[in-house]
Amino acid sequence: MRSVRARAALGATLVVAVALIGAGLAVLLVLRANLTDRAGLEAEVAAREVAGQLALDRPYGELELGEEDVHPVQVTDEDGRPVAVSKDLEAVSGTGTEQVAPVPTAPSPASGDGEDDGDGDDGDDGDDDGSRDDPGRGEVSSDEPGFTDGTATVDGETADYRFAAVEATTSAGLTLTVHAGAPLAAEQEAVSTVRGAMLTGLPVLLLVVAGVTWLVTRRALRPVEGIRRELAAITASEDLARRVPEPGSRDEIARLARTTNETLSVLEASVDRQRRFVADASHELRSPIASLRTQLEVGAAHPELLDVPGAVADTVRLQELAAGLLLLARLDAGERPGRAAVDLGALVREEVSQRAGDRVPVAVSVRDEDALEVRGSRGQLARVLGNLLDNAERHAERSVAVVVRAEGDSVLVDVTDDGAGVPEEERERIFERFVRLDDARSRDDGGAGLGLAIARDVAVRHGGTLTVAGAPSGGAQFRLRLPRSKRIAGQARGPSLSGDRGE
Repeated sequence: MRSVRARAALGATLVVAVALIGAGLAVLLVLRANLTDRAGLEAEVAAREVAGQLALDRPYGELELGEEDVHPVQVTDEDGRPVAVSKDLEAVSGTGTEQVAPVPTAPSPASGDGEDDGDGDDGDDGDDDGSRDDPGRGEVSSDEPGFTDGTATVDGETADYRFAAVEATTSAGLTLTVHAGAPLAAEQEAVSTVRGAMLTGLPVLLLVVAGVTWLVTRRALRPVEGIRRELAAITASEDLARRVPEPGSRDEIARLARTTNETLSVLEASVDRQRRFVADASHELRSPIASLRTQLEVGAAHPELLDVPGAVADTVRLQELAAGLLLLARLDAGERPGRAAVDLGALVREEVSQRAGDRVPVAVSVRDEDALEVRGSRGQLARVLGNLLDNAERHAERSVAVVVRAEGDSVLVDVTDDGAGVPEEERERIFERFVRLDDARSRDDGGAGLGLAIARDVAVRHGGTLTVAGAPSGGAQFRLRLPRSKRIAGQARGPSLSGDRGE
């Protein structure tokens, strides 16, 4: 069953069916128990009335046995022989004996001593139940009567009855047992009526539950179908600018639609960046390749005109661009940096020492020599420092300064130039790939716009940050912050570092 609506309707119907069946059985059992108890109470009352008469030593033939067609009565002696039965009682079961003919030789309640106490025939002293303990008077047992279910045939009609058995003792010490029954026809009819109503109403109710569940589920899942259709259309058209419809509700489906649209937005932005990256990379690669080809073709035709330094410069630029693209591809692929120990102070000195021919001198200041170790890839961190120095050299007027210091659990590298600086509104944009400000694009030695993007990506993957702010001298200050190696972080942490903030 592949339909969610069908599964929901079936599940709800099964749950309701189980609940209704369980509740119906409980109702039937409770109803049956209550009606049976009521019949037992009626039978007990009838039995105690006859037992009270026996306790008053009333003769068997004068016993008032109540309504014989409603409460059949059977009185048995100590041997289980019937001594008195209701009129028209033709058969009985469930009372211990099925005999309905009284024993002719059964002794009368008052025949045990041959004397009458003078009030046993009418009970006009007001004690009709005979439960007094006075000498010369019988008693009715106060114990809980015994209850049994059986049948009785009265005047040719057989029915089910609830029998109550009550013992009575005559003044002569004769113990008799009175079995009185109450009909169970009302109980059976009520239970049958309720059961029939349940059997008739249950299927109808289940159909209603299934139908309502189907309609409600269909209505609830209608937005999901709209989302599915729109996603299918987006997949077919490859138009990531489209969005799925968002329902006005605040339920899970609305949150699903919003999350789907957010995912589509991120995917669209990622694809756009990828397309721009490919387009910009193609554009950047085209220039040095075209220049190099032109120079080689000219050199082939006129060797004396070959610009070897220019060809070498274009080759170096092409090599650097290819290396930058390769590093970006590796970073985008999720390559993790190494975990080697790198001394940033020594790395900065090494990188600066290799730039002796730069047009602007670089001043290096390394503080906290013993607290500058970080974990990562030495090659990638060297690439970051090189890119920051290249950017500073490109924009500086007279000087570039590099300060390396420890601050808390971090190592800071500040690269400052005295150039025009970076406008505040452009300070995040310059870290995007292939982004160069107008003045940088106008320079012949301008980069491809990958250096700062690579530097930030590497810094982030090393658990650090790279930001730019205005320098005190009016230029730009790039700050690289990396977490220090845990091995020495605790040793270098202390109040003495606060004096070397260099802000």
